[in-house]
Amino acid sequence: MMLKIKRVPTLVSNFQKDEADEIGARGSGCGRNCLRNCCLPGSKLPLYGFKNLCYGKSVADETKESPIDFLESLVLGEWEDRQQKGLFRYDVTACETKVIPGEYGFVAQLNEGRHLKKRPTEFRVDKVLQPFDGSKFNFTKVGQEELLFQFEASEEDEVQLYPDAPIDPEKSPSVVAINVSPIEYGHVLLIPKVLECLPQRIDRDSFLLALHMAAEAANPYFRLGYNSLGAFATINHLHFQAYFLAVQFPIEKAPTQKITVTDAGVKISEMLNYPVRGLVFEGGNTLEDLADVVSDSCICLQENNIPYNVLISDSGKRIFLLPQCYAEKQALGEVSAELLDTQVNPAVWEISGHMVLKRKEDYEGATEANAWRLLAEVSLSEARFQEVTALIFEAISLSVEENEDATDGSPEDLDVTPPQPMEEIDGLNTHSTMVPA
Repeated sequence: MMLKIKRVPTLVSNFQKDEADEIGARGSGCGRNCLRNCCLPGSKLPLYGFKNLCYGKSVADETKESPIDFLESLVLGEWEDRQQKGLFRYDVTACETKVIPGEYGFVAQLNEGRHLKKRPTEFRVDKVLQPFDGSKFNFTKVGQEELLFQFEASEEDEVQLYPDAPIDPEKSPSVVAINVSPIEYGHVLLIPKVLECLPQRIDRDSFLLALHMAAEAANPYFRLGYNSLGAFATINHLHFQAYFLAVQFPIEKAPTQKITVTDAGVKISEMLNYPVRGLVFEGGNTLEDLADVVSDSCICLQENNIPYNVLISDSGKRIFLLPQCYAEKQALGEVSAELLDTQVNPAVWEISGHMVLKRKEDYEGATEANAWRLLAEVSLSEARFQEVTALIFEAISLSVEENEDATDGSPEDLDVTPPQPMEEIDGLNTHSTMVPA
């Protein structure tokens, strides 16, 4: 049986259309200054070349010297430029945002404009790996004005910035683009090797690229996220999302219990006392070591058809891997009408504790208990989570035996890390309207 759900797709580009509209437009010419052969020749875009941090440096020791402030001047500066040009569907900085009272401090945002004027579309949720379909919307169809810059490894042992670099189709550059339906200030998309038209599936190179972006931002309030198909990704073209929000996410406050440490120094832990069960990866001798362990874990989930979300936190030093089953429950009719009526799609940001609410009554009545109840429906059961963890550990050639003795002991014997406060940052202004709860 094929499992499908109906949901309103998020418009991430001003050139995104219903599939029927796309079919009707074929053969009528482009005119959108897109990334396809009709418009690409002669196109230029700033190129940021990041210093390769993989070799001989631990994740904790990474530093950068840059001709430009990557986050404030390049990412957020270019994002604000597109905002001033009116490329967004609404002003996200005018959306009300509040911290919900409670132990974890879930963040609620009222965003009534994000789902309007679009009809619900059927999405298949029982196949995490699906082939790329060029007839559907993909990121080669965005207008070049929605692109901010190219993001590639520097060819030198230093950060480089080329303000007016050609877009080379032969190299299929990785690009950063705006999301025209932003969740927060600075909401962008990282699209690895955009012209290769890769489907939404993580591989080692793409995940390492995402960690490099987090490391370049060098700010714990700028996070990257990933949604697999079946876990509320709606565009089957490889991409990560990122934005800036100057508050600690609830998921980042959750205590963790160490399971093991890999030969490469990557510590793997299980989250405790959080509504969604997940694994946390941190450390590693190099950035590439961390990326390889996490990406191999994601590949395991993909190949076993297990939907999942990923949060890249703490400037790329801490990764949350979150297998989930909400869309499957929704397709099987196992989610209550009350939760469905909220129209909240629990993807990576919601699971992390940033609840994007579409109805004023849900925003005004938001409580920690309500957020917890929704996210509990997302989580795998304890038994299923342990099965999935065993699959992952088998795939990355690790044993869970190290933790078996600890789990039988008293709470005092467990290797539990309490939640850590965020590093204090002379923060950037998020420009969102934060109001008292």
